[in-house]
Amino acid sequence: MDRVPNVTRADAVAAVRNPLAFIAARWTPTPRTVQRAALAALVMSVVIVVTGGAVRLTGSGLGCPTWPKCTDDSLTTTSAMGVHGMIEFGNRMLTYVLCAAVGWAIIAARSEKPYRRSLTRLGWAQFWIVMSNAVLGGIVVLVGLNPYTVAAHFLLSSGLIAVATVMWQRTREGDGAARPLVGKPVQQMVWFLVLASVLLIAVGTVVTGSGPHAGDSSEVERMPLDWETVSKLHAVLAWIVVTLTFALWFVLKAVDAPKGPLDRTRELFLILLSQGVIGYVQYFTNLPEALVALHMLGSGLVWIGVLRVLLAMRERPDAEVQLPGPAQSGSAVGAGV
Repeated sequence: MDRVPNVTRADAVAAVRNPLAFIAARWTPTPRTVQRAALAALVMSVVIVVTGGAVRLTGSGLGCPTWPKCTDDSLTTTSAMGVHGMIEFGNRMLTYVLCAAVGWAIIAARSEKPYRRSLTRLGWAQFWIVMSNAVLGGIVVLVGLNPYTVAAHFLLSSGLIAVATVMWQRTREGDGAARPLVGKPVQQMVWFLVLASVLLIAVGTVVTGSGPHAGDSSEVERMPLDWETVSKLHAVLAWIVVTLTFALWFVLKAVDAPKGPLDRTRELFLILLSQGVIGYVQYFTNLPEALVALHMLGSGLVWIGVLRVLLAMRERPDAEVQLPGPAQSGSAVGAGV
């Protein structure tokens, strides 16, 4: 049996002072491990959005009527809270799973060799967004599911998905300077697509805030807007995004763009078509809960698809390491470097 190495007092102090540095000094993950860790954080950021939607669609938004405890007297749900309490408390517990996934991504990024500061910062950005959204989620409960706070809660979750997507992409790239793969007019077209997608998501939160699924079985305040009018505006924006995506694919084909941008644009177009079908079916079938949940999942996938299109328009090779020549080496020695 192999001996377990002795842990000295200095090691224990180092582990307490800077646990990430302590782990990084003793473990080097493979690039594939780092990629999987970043992907796990991205998947969980989508899962938490879908399960949050399930809380709202089942009328369990106030299943735990207070925060951070579930009730005034209990940290966890009680039998008196029924199934709504279980659903709401279960979603709260998934936040810890999300934190674990983000923590794993941070540890893996910090331990990769050579050290990539930008990658680690993206992991920490996710952590702070999760913490901020947990506090905002508590405020949502405390103000009785005010629709404006619910919308802000969802938009912050979309921000988390954006950062997680960027980190996942960066794990598969180098740290060299970004080099565009398409011309400036095409880049501008992609940014218009991103802007239209942001507006689409934002208006989608207004559809939710003015629609019939308030998140609780009791009377909950809704946004004072005509739901059908807002839904039609949402549909118009969706068609703008679809049109821009198709036009972008056509332009990329015309300029003989690399395979990566073409593939990402085609994938986004297919996701948008699927999301559009779900959207129209749920509209004409009086918003059945299952389809609304599926539409929320589609919203996250659309946003990821848009960001992947944006990131595919450039490449980041490995950073070039400048090795000193003979003359430079002699100068360095003479200077005492």
